[in-house]
Amino acid sequence: MKTLSRRTALHLLLALGGAAALPAHASLSGEKVSLDTARAEAEAGRALLVDIREPQEHATGVSRVAKLLPMREIGARLAEIPKDAAKPVLLICNTQNRSRAVWQALRERGYTNVRYVEGGMSEWARRGLPLVPPAAR
Repeated sequence: MKTLSRRTALHLLLALGGAAALPAHASLSGEKVSLDTARAEAEAGRALLVDIREPQEHATGVSRVAKLLPMREIGARLAEIPKDAAKPVLLICNTQNRSRAVWQALRERGYTNVRYVEGGMSEWARRGLPLVPPAAR
């Protein structure tokens, strides 16, 4: 499992207002969700898919049902991520490294309804799943 670079971890900590240091290898059992499950749940309206990639990454295409919330803006927009256990929040980035780190930081802030998507948007694109331009959503 790839760990976050020091720069990425620092950026995340600053974006979330100085959360406690992220462990290099958090226990992930049951905290990730498959890409197929994430897509089905989001498209059915049973979960909120949050794309935390940065705007230049969104330009390559996004899911039509994803909320676009760049990782660097999460600290300022934290209220947009519901804590309601009845509405799962599924974090997706390009490969799952950043979404796993954001998942850990949100868990430390009391979010129990958050999971991260295995494989990320790179796997989404590799499988040829539908993508739209961010402005078309």
